[in-house]
Amino acid sequence: MFSSYERLEKRSGKKGVDRPQYLKELVDEFLTSQNCEAKEQVLANLANFAYDPINYPWFRKLKIIDIFLDQVTEGTPTLRSFAVSGICNLALDQSNKSYIIEHGGVALMCRCLSAQEESTVISAITSLMFLITPHSKADITSTEVVQQMLIRSNSENPRIRNLAKIFLEDYCTSDQIKRVQTIS
Repeated sequence: MFSSYERLEKRSGKKGVDRPQYLKELVDEFLTSQNCEAKEQVLANLANFAYDPINYPWFRKLKIIDIFLDQVTEGTPTLRSFAVSGICNLALDQSNKSYIIEHGGVALMCRCLSAQEESTVISAITSLMFLITPHSKADITSTEVVQQMLIRSNSENPRIRNLAKIFLEDYCTSDQIKRVQTIS
C-alpha cells in the first residue's frame, strides 16, 4: 500500500506510473471489452487498487465505485465477487462510505449474504460492518440480515462463521437476536 504520493513517487520514479491514466485505461477496457475473462481480470485489478487510499480520489472521479455497485447485480458470480471485494476495500473511507450508502450499497451487500461464493459472503459481511453509521444501522441490522448472520454463524466455513458471530456480537442487540430466533 502506498500511504502517500511521495512514497508512490519513490517506488515508481518521477516519470513512473501515471496512476490516474492507468486507472482510466482499466475503466475504459472494462467498459468496452466483450470478453468476460478480460472483464474479470480488469475488475480484479481495480478491486486490488481499491485497497490503497491514495487511489480513492481517482476512484471517485472515474466512477469506479459505480462499476462495482453495478457488477454486484449485473455481473457473473466472479465479477460480483470482485465487485464486492472492491466495495469492501473502499468502505472505510468516509467519502466512499457515504457514496456507497447513498447509492444503494447497503441493500446490495445484504443481498450478497446468501451468495454461494465464500469470498463474496466474506466481503459482504465485512462491508456491512464498515458501512454501519447511525443512519444505516437499522438497515444493516434488519431482521433479514440478522437471520442471514444467524444462519452463517453455523457455517462449516470457519471464516464465514467467525465473521457472522462477530457481526452478531458487535452490531446486534441480544433482543434483536432473540426476536429473530423466535420468528425463525
